Amino acid sequence: MTDPLRADGATCCRTILLAAALALAPVAATAADVVATGIVRVEANSPLPLSRLRLPPPDLGFAGAELAVADNNTTGSFMGQEFTLATASVPPEQATATVEAMIAKGIRFIVTMADADTTLAMADAAGDRALVLNASAPDDRLRGEDCRANLLHTAPSRSMLTDAVAQYFVTKRWDKWFLIEGSHPADKDLAEHYKTSAAKFGAKVVEERVYEDTGGARRTDSGTVQVQTQMPVFTQSAAEHDVVIAADDSEVFAGYLPYHTWDPRPVAGSAGLEPLSWHAAQEAWGGTQLQTRFEKQSPRSMRSEDWNAWVAIRALGEGATRTHSTEFAKIVEYIEGPDLKLGAFKGDPVSFRSWDGQLRQPILLVAGDMTVSVSPQEAFVHQVSTLDTLGTDQPETTCKNHG
Repeated sequence: MTDPLRADGATCCRTILLAAALALAPVAATAADVVATGIVRVEANSPLPLSRLRLPPPDLGFAGAELAVADNNTTGSFMGQEFTLATASVPPEQATATVEAMIAKGIRFIVTMADADTTLAMADAAGDRALVLNASAPDDRLRGEDCRANLLHTAPSRSMLTDAVAQYFVTKRWDKWFLIEGSHPADKDLAEHYKTSAAKFGAKVVEERVYEDTGGARRTDSGTVQVQTQMPVFTQSAAEHDVVIAADDSEVFAGYLPYHTWDPRPVAGSAGLEPLSWHAAQEAWGGTQLQTRFEKQSPRSMRSEDWNAWVAIRALGEGATRTHSTEFAKIVEYIEGPDLKLGAFKGDPVSFRSWDGQLRQPILLVAGDMTVSVSPQEAFVHQVSTLDTLGTDQPETTCKNHG
């Protein structure tokens, strides 16, 4: 004969277990609970990098976005939320049409990988119908006089990158710089930022030289013997300096500087010690976990562009989770507000600056296969966030469309 008490207890336990299972089970998302995201990579005719090891992989940026969607869905599945991703790789002339097509399909969060002008064109095409997240263009004007209310930036600005280098060298007391810049406009812009960063943190540019790009097949015309002869002569008789800073956004000469300068000095900037948003060597603060998950998904290492795309879509996921909503306006309000503190495997939580839409973030200083340091450096303090010692602070902004 069955003991009634035991039967009731067993039924009770089964009920509790069933309730717990239901509480943990993923909730099916309805159409209203879907957050549709897209990423547009604009393929420009960029010159080949000096080293074939730096050739961009075919899924650059896309792989980071895909990992973020998977991460978001891990949490979202328990809340009845689903993230989707559409990818597009297009020439510049099709960029705005691609944004229009995505918006027509209900995609209101669009990550972009493009130059400054194309990024602005896509943001203007989107208007108030979509939020655009720039994961590629470092130009400070996008965060300044050309900022847009619907444009956020996960790619660090040039001034953030140059400030990161300056802080490190000033901390090391290597404050006399030999600055070599390329002859292209982007190189000159980068050089100006290095000079501004030097003045900002107390370093001094003791000599400047311009390396003229004469064209040609850079990877085949510059053999080892030729480079070993040219670079020492080019850098000879410079004023006394602690470090060589290369401003070579166009990737023409910087890769040839390390171990080829006349004076035995470290090289930084566009070669040598480089400021990056991410690198395969990053393992601290749980970085190994992110690297492992990325490499399991994609048969390569995570690059800066991948991290920029990943953190853009992860911020959206954080917004959906914290607001318990997939509504466009609620997610935008949260991620642009003061409550966003997203763990991004770089130590300090990241968030968007209210005055220009830039993601405040630590910058990795990397040489070869190692992370040498991470800026901001401890010696530099700020009344709100030490991360705001990198790049344009609120009193300095020229952006009129944020905050």
